[in-house]
Amino acid sequence: MTPTDPAVPPPLFLSTQEGYDRWSDVYDSDGNPLLPLEEPQVAGLLGDIAGLSILDVGCGTGRHAVRLAASGARVTAVDFSPGMLARAFAKQDAADVRFLNHDLTQPLPLPDASFDRAVCCLVLDHIERPARLLSDVRRVLRPGGFLVVSVMHPALLLAGVQARFTHPENGQKVCPQSYPHQISDYLMAALAAGLRLCHISEHAATADYVAQVPRAARYAGWPLLLMLKLARDDASVLPNPAGC
Repeated sequence: MTPTDPAVPPPLFLSTQEGYDRWSDVYDSDGNPLLPLEEPQVAGLLGDIAGLSILDVGCGTGRHAVRLAASGARVTAVDFSPGMLARAFAKQDAADVRFLNHDLTQPLPLPDASFDRAVCCLVLDHIERPARLLSDVRRVLRPGGFLVVSVMHPALLLAGVQARFTHPENGQKVCPQSYPHQISDYLMAALAAGLRLCHISEHAATADYVAQVPRAARYAGWPLLLMLKLARDDASVLPNPAGC
């Protein structure tokens, strides 16, 4: 059965929460070509996290949260999809993570200046107003703390490609709600939130990557991933926060 087969239902567009609830059953196993491209970038930008307090904003199945906890960090992870959180809870070492069920369109239920680092991975394209969330993440970071962001590259969304998965039983494309933000939207949102840009990079489906991840072949040559590192702008206290 293929997407052009008349037996395949048309794409299904859902709210972000319902879409990820449905995706949760296969999220860690459906071969998403963004994940193996993104995970080493996140680890490299975070650096040594042993003993640090880290917030995972939109943790999904806990793929980063559990790894960070196993590396010695004190991790709090938030998400509003019961399905994704259930997958996270079931993972080995999940007991070392503090998981919270929380809607990221609402203020984080966390105290000011309580985290050394934060990650927000493949989330911001599902947030209509990124500046609001980024401002709240800044609030809970300690002076000198920073946030690592990964997001599906805006070039894909502008071309009509958004976060989605294929239902394994009927071949239907299921699409959680996304917003076609541009790179400038993310940068301006960070500035409005009082964050300083420390790093920006774009990562494409190169020939070498396609050889390693065959599912990425359809995107050969296209930018797939945007990475940002954003620090609290505390210039009056720390002239050069987070090594910027």
